[in-house]
Amino acid sequence: MLSQWESFYVIVGSSAGGLTGLMFVVITLIADSRIPRTPSNINAFGTPNVIHFLAVLLLAAIISAPWQDMKSPAHLIGLSGVSGVGYVLVVLRRMRRQTGYKIVLEDWVWHFILPIVAYVTMFVCAAGLSHEQPWALFGLGGIALLLLGIGIHNAWDTVTYIVAAGRTRRRPSPGALGYRDSRLIFLGQSRAA
Repeated sequence: MLSQWESFYVIVGSSAGGLTGLMFVVITLIADSRIPRTPSNINAFGTPNVIHFLAVLLLAAIISAPWQDMKSPAHLIGLSGVSGVGYVLVVLRRMRRQTGYKIVLEDWVWHFILPIVAYVTMFVCAAGLSHEQPWALFGLGGIALLLLGIGIHNAWDTVTYIVAAGRTRRRPSPGALGYRDSRLIFLGQSRAA
């Protein structure tokens, strides 16, 4: 049963690996921005994306390994699902404790609800896989795509927030302190002028 899914998981696993690398680019953008950030914000909204990508990579590795029976990969996938649920609960705590960003409904959906659904479903599919149910492999494939989608959405959301917030912070209004000074510097005039 697992051999029929090999090419699917090669593609999905490669995507997860590549997207994990791109998260380093996102974190670098955050580091170079002037937007206020704290470790609690990054732990609540950045690190989970890497964990979701790594969960997909792990799932691809488990499915692609040459197993002799279905129970061993099912147990590992079930353990991964339970670990994912535990991690999402940690993320929930981090989201609620951070103070640098006001959480909106979209954040609840993409950072908590969809990930918890994915990991619970992963556990259910692992139970089905241990009983050699074909639907379980389709469910796990869907979960892999869902976790990739969650990570992509959240990374994109982070980048667009950085760009939008960075632009509003860099453009002071004409009456704001420092506007005249920055305009004079731009025009090549000194402050003394």
